[in-house]
Amino acid sequence: MYPFTKQLLEYNSKNINKIGILILDVKGNYYNQVKTYAQKYNLLDDLIVIELKSNVFYNPLHKPNLKPQVLANRIKTILTLFSENNTESYWLDKAEQIICECIKLCRLYNNGYVTFLEIHKLITIPNYYKEKIKILRDLFISSKFSQNQIYELNMSLNFFQDEFENLDSRTKGILISEITRITNTFISDYDVMSTFCSPQEKLTFTGFDEVIKKGKIVVLNMNISEYTLLSKIIATYLKLDFQAEVMSCLAKNQSKITAFICDEYDKFATKTDGEFFSLSREAKCINIISTQSYSSLKSTLKEDYYVKIIVQNLINKIWFRTDDIYTIEEAQKQLGKEDKPKVSKSISENAKETNYNFITNTLNSHDSNISETFSTYSQNDYIFDFNFFTQNLETFTALTFLSDGNKIYPPEKVKLLPYFLDL
Repeated sequence: MYPFTKQLLEYNSKNINKIGILILDVKGNYYNQVKTYAQKYNLLDDLIVIELKSNVFYNPLHKPNLKPQVLANRIKTILTLFSENNTESYWLDKAEQIICECIKLCRLYNNGYVTFLEIHKLITIPNYYKEKIKILRDLFISSKFSQNQIYELNMSLNFFQDEFENLDSRTKGILISEITRITNTFISDYDVMSTFCSPQEKLTFTGFDEVIKKGKIVVLNMNISEYTLLSKIIATYLKLDFQAEVMSCLAKNQSKITAFICDEYDKFATKTDGEFFSLSREAKCINIISTQSYSSLKSTLKEDYYVKIIVQNLINKIWFRTDDIYTIEEAQKQLGKEDKPKVSKSISENAKETNYNFITNTLNSHDSNISETFSTYSQNDYIFDFNFFTQNLETFTALTFLSDGNKIYPPEKVKLLPYFLDL
């Protein structure tokens, strides 16, 4: 992954039209290498690092141009990453609806600004909700709302008063628990809250509009072993924000070359990624991802269908040695079959006289002859067998299936040059 990153940063150093780049890393060490390259190519001013205790303040919910339904759906998408079994969609769908109505209310009484802290208070503190209702009533009486805002207010109040408040305590408790799985992550730690729930005037990173226009480099520097939930949430939000902005540029006929780099992609994969990868080629987005195996992706996405959609939309593929059967089988299917020569050998013996020896319980042949037969035939079989993936790929070698944009090259085994060797 480092050599690809180095090439992109070197390109930015030599061209006026720079590439906007998002880099996600699960281990927290990618940033150091990116910083080294940025320093080498004089791009430190273009580097934006999302991390705790820094001068970068980012609120994932502050998207004034997006409808509450879209923001709520993003939270639902993230919740699926933490759900062991998301086949039962009722709780997630209902949590999405509650979050959507909370965002509507918060925008009305908080001058359009929404944070996870506000959503947490609205659904967990009854008195807090009632205080905000009083503020909304005063604003309504003072004619501060537009016709559209009045409609949003009525819909939200009807939902909370006629539906949410009438739920039985057990159902309401489960829904609140589902939502606070995310909101608690942002409010339980001061550094996290101050970085991702800061006042609006302190925000320094508001999205990828400027990143794409000016060719900035956004890096998430957050170790998943230390910040398990937070790292997944922020990484997924950054990815979804980036994807939405790329597709928005395409809709406006303002497409610029962009790049998405993600190490240990299976930690942040979502079901909508396949659709983005299929459409982002027209938007000139370079997607570079790595994962331990296809089984890791399946563990996150739960279904083969979504794994196959993502994999089929990645034109260039590099496979290293693996013991994962699911990965090998899928790679074999993608690489195809060929007619392979097969040889069979048989030996037969013919005798004119054969006697049975009752002492040794054996047959004794006399005046016999032995014949050996070889036959050759072709059989349609996978180009690369299991042993190739498990035994024939040594360290720093890989099986590649690449394209130059015009033609597809035949799959072949290649030797790789380690990035840490200064060649």
